[in-house]
Amino acid sequence: MTIIEFFKQQFIEEAAITRKMLSRVPDGQYSYKPHEKSMLMKNLVAHIADLPGWVHFTLTTDELDFQKAYEMPDITNSKDLLAYFDKRYNDGLSVLVAEKEKVLNKPWTLRNGETIYSTQPKVDVLRMALSQQIHHRAQLGVYLRLLNVPIPGSYGPSADENDFQ
Repeated sequence: MTIIEFFKQQFIEEAAITRKMLSRVPDGQYSYKPHEKSMLMKNLVAHIADLPGWVHFTLTTDELDFQKAYEMPDITNSKDLLAYFDKRYNDGLSVLVAEKEKVLNKPWTLRNGETIYSTQPKVDVLRMALSQQIHHRAQLGVYLRLLNVPIPGSYGPSADENDFQ
């Protein structure tokens, strides 16, 4: 199995879990913020929905500069959230092809103008994007729990889906 094949399998599996979690966000809670240091729900879920698209950025460019037209949509409802996630997922999936194996060791830079946050091999950026999706999905689970929204299972049933609460 190539790295691209392995990553594609992980990408597909994690996206299914992420989509389940995003589908639980209640429409009336996009301005929810559980703590003063926490992100607004709408910012968190937009970021989660955007992350699969980072696979596309990584494999089709050599950098992302936040000063050059990087915009996040203003998502305020579940219909738009899931549509955006599906778009970004399909963007990422479209580049997980055998030909991209040869670019995985090339450097990729994340910057904001002259400020460079990181330069890493593209394969490391792919891993980071997937890890970020998982990390922020767990963060969303806390938000949903605090709102008494049943949590879907990730790698097996959740306490809301099983009788061993």
